[in-house]
Amino acid sequence: MRKSLKVQNLQIPRSPRRKRILIIEDEAPLLTLLRDALQSERLEVLMAKTGREGVALAFRERPDLIILDILMPDMDGLAVLRRLRRDRYKWGKYVPVIILSNISNPEVISEGTKYTEDYLVKADWSLHDLVLKTKEKLFRLNTNSVPVPKN
Repeated sequence: MRKSLKVQNLQIPRSPRRKRILIIEDEAPLLTLLRDALQSERLEVLMAKTGREGVALAFRERPDLIILDILMPDMDGLAVLRRLRRDRYKWGKYVPVIILSNISNPEVISEGTKYTEDYLVKADWSLHDLVLKTKEKLFRLNTNSVPVPKN
């Protein structure tokens, strides 16, 4: 059963720069699909194919939101999340993360939701609904105006 979001035509308020999304995903076809879908929504997309590459890119570029796979060859998504949340400069503690994984094991989901409220099982979400979820999180981020400390 696919999850369905009721949000339609959500407009992200204008800001000085386009919102940046980092996708950390080792499956190239899915990475390309996600990139294309998000770019069609006028979002800037950064991509990493490994956990280590994703951590480095996240801290260097400080995206507005991260879409993160769990199963990756060098550093799994939970290790990436733990590393982000230990950030001494605070940005990594607060950056919104959407976990997008094939794993539906309750123990893994429980571990993931210690670090983020959004754990999505790939089989349950359409690409369209994932894009809506991403826009919804960005909209909430913009309207909440939570200050994120700079270096």
